[in-house]
Amino acid sequence: MRKQGFHRKYKFPDADLYAMVVERLKHAQRDLKEFKEFGMSMTKLKAIQSRALQFYNLPNDDELVGIQMVVTDKKYDRANLLKSAIRAVMTRVAMKYGQRSGRYRTYGTAKMSDMTDAQLLFCGRRVARVGRKQLALLAETGLNENALMRVQKAASDFEKSMNIQQDKVAERDIAVEKRVILGNKIYDDLIHLSDIGKSIWDNKNKTYYEQYAIYESNNEQKKKRKEIAKK
Repeated sequence: MRKQGFHRKYKFPDADLYAMVVERLKHAQRDLKEFKEFGMSMTKLKAIQSRALQFYNLPNDDELVGIQMVVTDKKYDRANLLKSAIRAVMTRVAMKYGQRSGRYRTYGTAKMSDMTDAQLLFCGRRVARVGRKQLALLAETGLNENALMRVQKAASDFEKSMNIQQDKVAERDIAVEKRVILGNKIYDDLIHLSDIGKSIWDNKNKTYYEQYAIYESNNEQKKKRKEIAKK
């Protein structure tokens, strides 16, 4: 569950937030003389512009999810390679002792398809370890060190893919929090610019006043501007 401070203050898309801030910054620069009366200098407007650009350049969640999906697919591929290497060993064990034997059971490969990532990794290492103990007994089935090394390498590759996936999950969480925090600051800037602009043009210039008004989406804002233009 996310901390309270990481909830978005606004309901419209991030792209709309950025566009709305940029648009009001242009109006504020046009009305700089009046904005200075509220303590808003060009330096402060540039600072807001810089924050907005930083916000714009942050990766969005679709991009982060896409990256996470790519590394997850790679993890699945590594898991399948590990399972194949394990099955190659277990086929040989079954040839000599049968699947119901105690020796077969010592490898711990039962219900391998239902194993979690951690269980599968543990299983792969166990197969390599137990296989080496029984290497001489299973030599007649074709089991050799190379087959066990394939299991060991597949387990190592799978573990790396697990770590990469977990890192990407953590990176996404951090990036989402960073985007929410910065987005909330941009939203505060938007409200600040809007309040000043409306205060300046209240009962003076209806068109300028509406340029600072905030609607749920840019589409609503465009519709409002068209309505004003018709009057």
